Amino acid sequence: MHNSDTDLIYSQAHKQVKNFTFDAQVVEVFPDMISRSVPGYNTIIDTIGRLSQDFVQDNSNIYDLGCSLGAATLAMRKGITAQNCQIIGVDNSSDMVKRCKMHIEAFKGNTPVTIIEGNIQDIVIENASMVVLNFTLQFIEKSQRQVLLNKIAQGLKPGGLLVLSEKITSDDLTIDQVLVDLHHSFKRDNGYSELEVAQKRTALEKVMLTDSLELHKERLSQAGFSHSSLWFQCFNFTSILAIK
Repeated sequence: MHNSDTDLIYSQAHKQVKNFTFDAQVVEVFPDMISRSVPGYNTIIDTIGRLSQDFVQDNSNIYDLGCSLGAATLAMRKGITAQNCQIIGVDNSSDMVKRCKMHIEAFKGNTPVTIIEGNIQDIVIENASMVVLNFTLQFIEKSQRQVLLNKIAQGLKPGGLLVLSEKITSDDLTIDQVLVDLHHSFKRDNGYSELEVAQKRTALEKVMLTDSLELHKERLSQAGFSHSSLWFQCFNFTSILAIK
């Protein structure tokens, strides 16, 4: 017996596996999907909350770009001790935004939050002390990734922080296969069948194009971040801190 919020999207064979989208069907099961698919996700969210205590400055903006259901936004709002700040969450899925607003309303906090439906590439980043891209950049066109990072760097105040979490591809094909196999084992251990793992991979292969860790760090340097470091990795899932 499964709950209605259990991810069963790929449990039956699809005649044609469509490209993955963050639609109403995904929104319904998203927390379950994330926890069973992304190793260390809760650690990353908790740490984003901790980092907000240290990096969010008084009288500044905080951006959660690709905010989905607002997990990072809520973690930051819980952690922020700075005064006169606001969090701006942005997502291009109307279904996500609708549900995210409900989540934000359900958990009250001192820092005001605005959730916007829109393309993160169109959002003006200004007077920012912290920006989060939590598994978001990998869904942006590769040719536009540097442009977005440049814009974020320009909109950050000195000492401002970007948290960039991404699934990566290793340039070493042998290592890459080991990491992919470990991730698939993780999903199977969390109850996904071989069919589900295979169909999800097909759904994502044209819409989630991953980069190497080296390329991410190169882009961050080019964007003008003075410091960047990998702080988390589990299999091929990573998170990087970049400070302006």
